[in-house]
Amino acid sequence: MMAKPLRPISDHKARCGWVGGKPHFIVYHDREWGVPIHDDRKHFEMLLLEGAQAGLTWETILLRREGYRRAFAEFDPKNVARFTAKKKALLLKNPGIIRNRLKIDSAVTNAQAFLAVQEEFGSFDLYVWQFIGGKPKVNRWTSMSQVPATSPESNALSKDLKKRGFRFVGTTIIYAYMQAIGLVNDHTTDCFLYPRRS
Repeated sequence: MMAKPLRPISDHKARCGWVGGKPHFIVYHDREWGVPIHDDRKHFEMLLLEGAQAGLTWETILLRREGYRRAFAEFDPKNVARFTAKKKALLLKNPGIIRNRLKIDSAVTNAQAFLAVQEEFGSFDLYVWQFIGGKPKVNRWTSMSQVPATSPESNALSKDLKKRGFRFVGTTIIYAYMQAIGLVNDHTTDCFLYPRRS
């Protein structure tokens, strides 16, 4: 089931324009969005959730995040890679997630491809950070209208993921993933979380 909508709040902090006053957006923006991560399970979680978002809004997925966590084995790629046809059929009846056969199938396929990347590179984290040279790319956007939907780096990562058998990893999805895990920092310059040079 979706989380109940919470009352809008305002603490008068300047945030990126997409956040608004919705508590679930504020918490996600303040604690996660753009924060560099190096944990493979977290990488898998965000790949799965960003892929699930395709054609939908991020809010739709964010409000079902715990449903996805329960449905997809706490985002453990080893477990998800072993999901059977019977398990996938059960997921199609699960109201806690988006019940889309292609997206459910791709989560399992992607888990298998994810394990192959871990085997080849030692970790998915080592693999993915190489696409931006090992450190976050910090942009200097003054408004959300300047933030792109794709980048040369997301194009390259998307192309390589597809070559490795991943699905629902188009360049727009991958750019959103890169923002989510901190490969790219797209906080606008007026946001209180924009990194200031000392």
